[in-house]
Amino acid sequence: MDDKNLNSMTDELWRSAILPPDATIEQAISNLDQLAIKIVLVVNEQDKFVGTISDGDIRRGLLKGLGLNSQIKNVTYRKPLVVPPDMGRETVLQLMTVNKIQQIPVVDESLQVLGLHLWDNIAIQPTRSNLMVIMAGGKGTRLLPYTENCPKPMVMVSGKPILEHIIERGKLEGFSHFVLAINYLGHMIENYFGNGENLGVQIDYLREQSALGTVGALTLLDHKPSDSFVVTNGDVITDIRYGDLLDFHNRYNASATMAVRLHEWQHPFGVVLTQDIEVVGFEEKPIARSHINAGVYVLSPDALNELALNTACDMPSLFERLKDKSKRIIAYPMHEPWLDIGRPEDLYWANTNEV
Repeated sequence: MDDKNLNSMTDELWRSAILPPDATIEQAISNLDQLAIKIVLVVNEQDKFVGTISDGDIRRGLLKGLGLNSQIKNVTYRKPLVVPPDMGRETVLQLMTVNKIQQIPVVDESLQVLGLHLWDNIAIQPTRSNLMVIMAGGKGTRLLPYTENCPKPMVMVSGKPILEHIIERGKLEGFSHFVLAINYLGHMIENYFGNGENLGVQIDYLREQSALGTVGALTLLDHKPSDSFVVTNGDVITDIRYGDLLDFHNRYNASATMAVRLHEWQHPFGVVLTQDIEVVGFEEKPIARSHINAGVYVLSPDALNELALNTACDMPSLFERLKDKSKRIIAYPMHEPWLDIGRPEDLYWANTNEV
């Protein structure tokens, strides 16, 4: 099985590994045998994470006199190591190594299971032939004065350009062919990265003669890609699993997929709820939650049919065009660390925190 199918399959496995506390030990054994990921995730009726079950837990239960029809709540390990959704990949890998474990559930503050880190999936580098396009042509006016004589993607974060962080992350995910769309001070980007040989990747360039927006530069591609490809803004540093995003897109046969991130904003004042002139309720500093565009996408080759050569277009506009043509556009909820370096305060935060 190739890496692409393996990654897609792994993304689905953890969902199949979920059993309720009243399932039988026999069901757990069957689950472990069929999925071969050496773990069962126990989740109750309220969709709350209860614990995990391994072969060892079952053996110990049977040695104590439990039978195959006994409920798995009797063998559930209730204090397993879990990680939050925003924990970086390298930290997870370190935890696995130190604790000598091969599986770590991803659980949020409300005890909802969001995923499962598997050693084979996180430690073994996949190989992907898909393109990864990075939009690196913007002027970065909000980041002045840092971008006065420097293209925004070349601004330094933790000792290296933003763009280098993105390429290294993509390489970690198995991508080896990158296309950089450049315009403002683009020669500085070309002089730094060249053909990508120093980073062990292939780098080609789309040279915009004028600003073409966050997607218009794709019309400059010499050949339409034969497979779906990743597109990311050149100012986004994130631990997103680009490969998982790509597999998600392919699994749902979408024309375009947008990575989205939950954003919370707390109102600074108490809110009065009214109906006409009547006061009907109060909310003390309510929290509003919405999904925001994370600036990372996957496009199928057919999506490029909606673009006109050398004509500016932004990604939301492309999504609108695809929607009007009844093409499938979907959202990929991401939970990994993410930072859009658009303002000086964002750059300061990035350089004073671990990135």
